[in-house]
Amino acid sequence: MDRKLLAIVVPAYNEEAAIPFFYDEVCKVAGTLSSVDVEFEFVDDGSTDNTLGVLRELAERDARVHYVSFSRNFGKEAGMYAGLKNAKGDYVVIMDADLQDPPKLLPEMLSYLESGEYDCVATRRVDRKGEPPIRSWFARRFYRFMKRISKVDIVDGARDFRMMSRKVVDAIVEMSEYNRFSKGIFGWVGFRNKWIEYENVERVAGETKWSFWKLFMYALDGIVAFSTAPLILASVFGVLMCFIAFLFIIFIIVRTLVFGDPTSGWPSMACIILLVSGIQLLCIGVLGQYLAKTYLETKKRPLYIVREEK
Repeated sequence: MDRKLLAIVVPAYNEEAAIPFFYDEVCKVAGTLSSVDVEFEFVDDGSTDNTLGVLRELAERDARVHYVSFSRNFGKEAGMYAGLKNAKGDYVVIMDADLQDPPKLLPEMLSYLESGEYDCVATRRVDRKGEPPIRSWFARRFYRFMKRISKVDIVDGARDFRMMSRKVVDAIVEMSEYNRFSKGIFGWVGFRNKWIEYENVERVAGETKWSFWKLFMYALDGIVAFSTAPLILASVFGVLMCFIAFLFIIFIIVRTLVFGDPTSGWPSMACIILLVSGIQLLCIGVLGQYLAKTYLETKKRPLYIVREEK
């Protein structure tokens, strides 16, 4: 009976310092996995340091190591998609190169998939130790907000670190949309999921590539990609403001007839005009976000361009 293959997908951007530590730790754990063979599928996301050189070196001395290098930085979403598309394993796991995804969980994750009871084993952090408090607060609010406005199962603290069976990987690869939000895609495809919790782990080397602004934009991508609630909210604002305007018209007419003072109250009127204008601009901005995403999808540009691979 042929042994099954576990493919480890590792998107990396400027991780030359972390990759050797990651490779050594995963190799130690891989040695304990007696039921599967292991291969590495690294994706160099247009790094500006020596990440590609490190990957070339690993590939030369270990036939299990494969890599794809992008022509520029296309983002982690493109990196994960490329890794999943190229991975040939019966099981595929996505891991970060900074060791914040503990390799020691791999045997447990594999055991759940091999039991046949689950199709995907996902992980979530039970704490956000080491993160700035403001970022943690906004992250929790985001997950709570997404649960309310979206039908997709997005779990608070969910990581991209997950091990999937072949059929789950194939389903995800079929979703070749340009505007990707993988946490939503993982939930959208469904299948039987097992969640494993673990405490937050600090990076082994390097520094995070996710600034607050990048995380905010990523959150907006998720909202637009998996919910039409903002469009509904814009419509509700429109109806509400029309109703308020109608009440004000009645109020002004009655006051003029009774008191004969049609000119007073200009400060309040100015405030109302500013409020209504602000809401109009907000609604236009919401529409613009959806229109922009539609525009990018219709251009049919590739998610990434490969410069080198092995």
